[in-house]
Amino acid sequence: MNTPVILITGAARRVGAEIARTLHAAGARVAIHYRGSAKAAGELVAELNGVRADSAAAFAADLLDVAALPGLVEAVIVRFGRLDGLVNNASSFFPTKVGAIDTAAWDDLMGSNLKAPLFLAQAAALHLMRVGGCIVNITDIHAERPLKGFPVYCAAKAGLLNLTRSLAVELAPAVRVNAVAPGPIAWPEDDAGEISFPPAERAAIVEHTLLKRIGSPADIARTVKFLVFDAPYITGQVINVDGGRTAHL
Repeated sequence: MNTPVILITGAARRVGAEIARTLHAAGARVAIHYRGSAKAAGELVAELNGVRADSAAAFAADLLDVAALPGLVEAVIVRFGRLDGLVNNASSFFPTKVGAIDTAAWDDLMGSNLKAPLFLAQAAALHLMRVGGCIVNITDIHAERPLKGFPVYCAAKAGLLNLTRSLAVELAPAVRVNAVAPGPIAWPEDDAGEISFPPAERAAIVEHTLLKRIGSPADIARTVKFLVFDAPYITGQVINVDGGRTAHL
């Protein structure tokens, strides 16, 4: 079967799930990666397979365990027979105050936002080269314009932005590598599922966008779909999806 197969990390919930639904609706078979959200991943797989049989499957992995990443890719190959695209969506996000940063925070933020995308791309590269595939990394507008209170997260996303361009050089001409940089889309949640930004701070961020509103996960998903399916001559690029916030940030 030549139907494209896309692996999306952190795809059980929120933006990742919307990316999976959008790519699936465009005709792809989707590999739903999750770490702890087994129930949500299973429900999403059942939903998508209800639309089109045998078109989705869930794969558990801790992306901080670099040694396990080749096994994740191989599991997708065994299940679907091919890999055409990788979307590095999974991400940790929490503040790190200078003076109180420890190696655990560093390892978590750098691991999920930079190290895992690199080693997962490396594990997937040969498979993607065989089919002329692509990689889409989810970065952040704060990769270029730091967010106060989040220096380690911003540094990790800055690394991912440059990794996007570097991989585009390294994997050309067979594999395209691009990134989508969200602005205010879905407010970050803490471990209890509560929004981690105070209302006043959220209002100030929205006011600073040109469109005066937050975006939706669908805005990110549509842009990922464009880069996967409709942009054969685009590589090494980053598209900001931020309501115009970076136009005057």
